[in-house]
Amino acid sequence: MRVKTAALLMLVGSGAFVSVTAAQPQTLPPQGAPLPPPQGPPPNAEMVGPPPTYPAVELERIVSPIALYPDPLLAQVLAAATFSPDIPDAARWADDHHYLRDTALTAAISSDALPWDPAVEALLPFPSVLGMMASNMPWTEELGAAFLSQQTEVMDAVQRMRQRAQSYGYLRSNAGLTVRSGPFIEIVPANPAFIVVPYYDPIVVFAPPRRGLFVGNAVGVGFGVRIGPAYSPWGWGGTRFGWNEHVVIVNNSPWRRVWSNRTVYVHPYAVPRHDAERRAIEQRRAIEQQRAIEQRRAVGQPRAVEQPRAVGQPRVVEQQRAAEQQRATEQQRAVEQQRAAERQREVERQRATERHRAIDRSAAERNAERTGHARKEEHKQPEERKRPEERKRPEERKRPEEQKRQENQPR
Repeated sequence: MRVKTAALLMLVGSGAFVSVTAAQPQTLPPQGAPLPPPQGPPPNAEMVGPPPTYPAVELERIVSPIALYPDPLLAQVLAAATFSPDIPDAARWADDHHYLRDTALTAAISSDALPWDPAVEALLPFPSVLGMMASNMPWTEELGAAFLSQQTEVMDAVQRMRQRAQSYGYLRSNAGLTVRSGPFIEIVPANPAFIVVPYYDPIVVFAPPRRGLFVGNAVGVGFGVRIGPAYSPWGWGGTRFGWNEHVVIVNNSPWRRVWSNRTVYVHPYAVPRHDAERRAIEQRRAIEQQRAIEQRRAVGQPRAVEQPRAVGQPRVVEQQRAAEQQRATEQQRAVEQQRAAERQREVERQRATERHRAIDRSAAERNAERTGHARKEEHKQPEERKRPEERKRPEERKRPEEQKRQENQPR
């Protein structure tokens, strides 16, 4: 039994399982899916053995939901994805504190002594982005693993998707984003202090448009966040891409976290990491709540069933989520209505063109008939041009006159 177990462990450690998984056929994402499904077992930070490798097509699928994000936001999302276990709790905390802005939000982050890496905390001003990542954790883990093991290839895949969307006419500058073309396509905020979150359907913007389809609104601008100096300790204002050098700059320092050093690498941030402090705060709050329960018991008050509230355990704000979903539904509905209107106008234009062509053909046929009739009249003999009465012989014209005289004579 021990021999079999050891052999099994050696087989898994040798990477044979990974190679078999990579050989499985890939499938395309379903129509209308906001995020692509993962292929095979999703990698995570606890995996042992060699780093995962993805072919170019798989990397394009992985980055497609975020490839058109502005460069600062895209860099922060890639860095946060490498700490995927922190994403669900961070998404709930951001949802619970969505009403906080600027210094109020940074104060809440500091007071709660959140235990997550600053790369994850940098996305707390964007609850919808964290919610999107938390709603599809297999994809988030896959994105983080790809960025850890193939940073250069991930950046190349982003550029290919951007060039594809631009060539089809979908990617263009708008009120919130500025698109800079060149050897590399850069997407930067129109206002550096206001980061917007674009929304689009990867199934649409990375495929050739249908004939007559209006592509102007395929990439919309969702909500935005004003990023002031209060967010600079988390890298905002100093995060960008060096596309030519294939380097990601986070908080004005190159991001050097890769698969081999992911357990020991610490990126330089100006904010502390509060894991030990958080546990002390949770213990203190639990002791205070327990004392309050005991005091109520002593005075005979009804005992309330209370549980210690852990730091970062938010109350889910269903109304906010419903409002965001409603806005997304209305925007999608407006796009569909505009597409339907464009299709209807195209059909009406085709019908009008057919009517004009039919009228032109009918007029041409009438003109041809008139021209042919006139030509026939011109070729007739003078005798044929006379009226029927004029073409009668003289004796035939006299007969009616004699008949009239005979009838008028008295009998």
